[in-house]
Amino acid sequence: MRESIGWRDVVAHPTTSVSATRDGFVDFACGSAGHDRQRLSRMLTAYDDVRLEATAGADLTSDLLARWNRIIRGVPVAAFRRAPAHAKNGRERYGLHADTEHRFASCLAETADRETPVTARAARAYLDVAFFHPYDDGNARLAGAVLQFVLLRECVELDEVTPILTTVRRADDAEGAADLARLVHGIATATHRRWLRANGSAKVDHARRHPGQGQRALLPLPVPPRQRAAPYDQCSATSGFIRSHKVEAGEPSGKSTRSSSRSWIRSTPTP
Repeated sequence: MRESIGWRDVVAHPTTSVSATRDGFVDFACGSAGHDRQRLSRMLTAYDDVRLEATAGADLTSDLLARWNRIIRGVPVAAFRRAPAHAKNGRERYGLHADTEHRFASCLAETADRETPVTARAARAYLDVAFFHPYDDGNARLAGAVLQFVLLRECVELDEVTPILTTVRRADDAEGAADLARLVHGIATATHRRWLRANGSAKVDHARRHPGQGQRALLPLPVPPRQRAAPYDQCSATSGFIRSHKVEAGEPSGKSTRSSSRSWIRSTPTP
């Protein structure tokens, strides 16, 4: 199923970097953690590392994912699973074969393919983590972090991620996978538009308050850096923006499905 999707053509290449007026992933993390302070702290700590590695232009590797998964879960070691896994109360099964881990690493390497639009690569990487289900726990949270990494590495920020991370996904739904790429691309486009609108308003306000500066007032104003306050201070400020419940990545709402890894990677049969 994965290879049947025209990832290079499903969306256009972004024509510019994308800055956001707010960090949609932080908003989502605050909303999805509920009152679990430790869970939120671990997620934001992992996200700090995601941003750091993205800024450094790091390759997306299994070792990097293992580190993020370890931080997200708060465990000393996070290794690729060694047995078939079940999720969603047994409704989904993730097979395991001799080449599963190698195939997963190969899929991660494809995130560096610049001939595919970055928004499509980010969506595909998100689904790779969701359907390979590489670790015993924390895969949904990790998938969101990976999506952010792929985008941020190429200077694309999102001011909203809730529609991306809460929509039901199926491994055997090619059109749904393509729609995810379109959704990521659409939110990136809207994020850029909102940032331009906000930045333009700031310049007009600056010109009104400092009329004597002439043409200097027309120069773009620097965007103040995001400062991460204490988690619950930040969450309370954004609570109206976040949905009240979270659906884990890939969570089905109906009956049992076939093995997700089998449907997603067609050439790897599940016994």
